[in-house]
Amino acid sequence: MNKFIYAGLLSLAFAVSPALAQKNETQFSIGTGGTGGVWYPLGGAMANILTKTLPNLAVTAEVTGGSVDNIKLISSGQSKLGFSMSDAAWDAHQGQGKFKDKVTLRTLAVFYPQKNHVVTLEGNGIEKMSDLRGKRVSVGSPGSGSEIIALRVLEAYGINPDKDITKQRLGVAEAVNALKDRKIDAFIHNAAIPIPAVTDLGATPNIRIKLIDHCDAVTAMNKKYGPLYSKGTLPQKTYPGQSKDAATVDVWAVLLTDDKISDQSAYNIVKTLFEKKSDLMLVAKDTAYMTYENQFDGASPIPFHPGALKYFAEKGFKPKP
Repeated sequence: MNKFIYAGLLSLAFAVSPALAQKNETQFSIGTGGTGGVWYPLGGAMANILTKTLPNLAVTAEVTGGSVDNIKLISSGQSKLGFSMSDAAWDAHQGQGKFKDKVTLRTLAVFYPQKNHVVTLEGNGIEKMSDLRGKRVSVGSPGSGSEIIALRVLEAYGINPDKDITKQRLGVAEAVNALKDRKIDAFIHNAAIPIPAVTDLGATPNIRIKLIDHCDAVTAMNKKYGPLYSKGTLPQKTYPGQSKDAATVDVWAVLLTDDKISDQSAYNIVKTLFEKKSDLMLVAKDTAYMTYENQFDGASPIPFHPGALKYFAEKGFKPKP
């Protein structure tokens, strides 16, 4: 990956309510995602670790629609931390796409690459992306980063989501249930692996999941939206019944904050999360990618918070010139 990809790749984001502001940073909330994904349990683990480790700080994890919602919660002051995919963060930084105005964000840390899933069932007549035409397809819940990347993947394959498919906008847990009940034919969702709801789907009796290759979308996506995406692999047996590798589109996940959080709070949060990384990996194994090396292996489109930079500098890591 080139510098730009890692640049805006992953960020730690905190959002505090206006009433608490900088001078009394005692209660933070973390914007996560839906209950069927990875961000919600990971955010819960983070909240628990930070609350137990940092004196006089209470942190809670909030169920949200995902990246877009989390960034908007940070912008409005209703949250102080929020997970996001790097493409949604870049859109917010630029004031484009789902964001009418530029949003001031700061990176706390780079987490891990997320894998886009195009999920269907054996027998649904879907073998490749073009087979989605005329099908009922969920593209992710409103306010999610999954919806952003889903629409871009479909666009790369020349599929108009408003004309060529019957579009549904469901969270991953809802999408899994709808697929089980044959109310939809496929869904698209982006997350770290394994996604709990997809694991549940694969383990359901009399159901065999199928994951559709779609890495060929990367070239067109990067040409139009910037080098934010890379080709990845979803290894076989990631999910029950998955018999072969799937070729995916990967995008990095970030946890973001604003520029109002104090340097000391940002420092304490980043320090604690890195020191307790092994605990986070128990919830999301891909947190293994949250290394010092990955923080600055490129130039993030979202500037790092000074408090985070201080901690990384103490560990011997600084942004590349």
